[in-house]
Amino acid sequence: MTQGTERIDILIGGGGMAGLSLAVALRQALGPAAAITVADPALERSAGDARASAIVAAGRRLLETIGVWQAIAAQAQPIRDMVVTDSRLEDAVRPVFLTFDEDVEEGEPFAHMVENGPLNAALLAKARALSIDLRVAAVADFSVADDRIAIELSDGGAPTRGAPTVGRGGPRGRPLSARLLVAADGARSRIRERAGIATHGWSYGQSAIVTTVAHERDHAGRAEEHFLPSGPFAILPLCGRRSSIVWTETSAEAERVVALPDDAFHAELERRFGLHLGDISAVGPRQAYPLGLSVARSFVGKRVALIGDAAHLIHPIAGQGLNIGLKDVAALAETIVDAMRLGLDPGAADTLDRYQQWRRFDTMTMAVATDGLNRLFSNRSDVLRALRDLGLGIVDRLPGLKQMFIREAAGLAGEVPKLLRGEAL
Repeated sequence: MTQGTERIDILIGGGGMAGLSLAVALRQALGPAAAITVADPALERSAGDARASAIVAAGRRLLETIGVWQAIAAQAQPIRDMVVTDSRLEDAVRPVFLTFDEDVEEGEPFAHMVENGPLNAALLAKARALSIDLRVAAVADFSVADDRIAIELSDGGAPTRGAPTVGRGGPRGRPLSARLLVAADGARSRIRERAGIATHGWSYGQSAIVTTVAHERDHAGRAEEHFLPSGPFAILPLCGRRSSIVWTETSAEAERVVALPDDAFHAELERRFGLHLGDISAVGPRQAYPLGLSVARSFVGKRVALIGDAAHLIHPIAGQGLNIGLKDVAALAETIVDAMRLGLDPGAADTLDRYQQWRRFDTMTMAVATDGLNRLFSNRSDVLRALRDLGLGIVDRLPGLKQMFIREAAGLAGEVPKLLRGEAL
């Protein structure tokens, strides 16, 4: 470490939902004595994310415990029930094979729909209220030396004061020395790559078309998942008479559909959406996101831990992408807090091994499950269709099995970290 190096405890590279949630959780548990920094060039961007996310019960408990849910609760739409259909696009009737309409606990829905823009804003506001060090900068380089990790930030690495104002494209700033570097910088994580952690996975040759739809009638909090040969078409309720659409097609078809004129896009949308909610219209931007499976071969390196999309990327068929990232946050926060309260090193190998053991097997299980579901339903085989519909019907008629699936989907099965149980660290 060179003279003049700034010494901190934890640097979180990435200021998205996972990175900010972790920073807030750590600051609340450890107080200002723990030096925590979040670095992300995107902190200076005012444009919101037009997508929406399903926050399952465990994720809602985490956000409530760290004091963020209260700021967005009025904008969160409870999912009161869910129906699953399996049909061809040209079928006149879409029979319902599976329904979920139970709470995980009395009065607690298994999930809420939340628009990403307000959630990101609430997390950032909470981080600022807690005086967390926020830097409009990227992790440019790092190296492990002795019992710390030396980190260089791009763009000068200056801390923000209120709204970020640091300019872009500046030189590397004064180096930092941290005990732990957390990669929360997304699916194309530069930190993960620099740490030499490989990923394994594949592309599905599919893309998810995402937009927001306004409709004439109230959705009553119902979510719908229509399994079509090209992939699932999900209608997810938002506040007001609006729904978020996640529409899976082959990548070539998705590109074609997104580029259609408004009237032609509306016709394609209506064929899949139907008219059960009256007249519909797309009211948000439409974008296509390539889909694939990617899981890091290790969730930890030397003084490095991966969370969120930097650690894993799965198919959205079960709506679990953000939620398994929040599981990472809860597990890593508890691991770090337990270690630091005992005077132990949060970046030591045995500390990080606990986090890896807690999260990697669970993540692989979810990745395999979503991969299998996508392969089972995204095909035109009549034989497979008959078998899967039989299976859905059996699950629908067994309340105990259905309740088990609900708790699993809500993130409340297995060894659940404290924050996901609604308990403070």
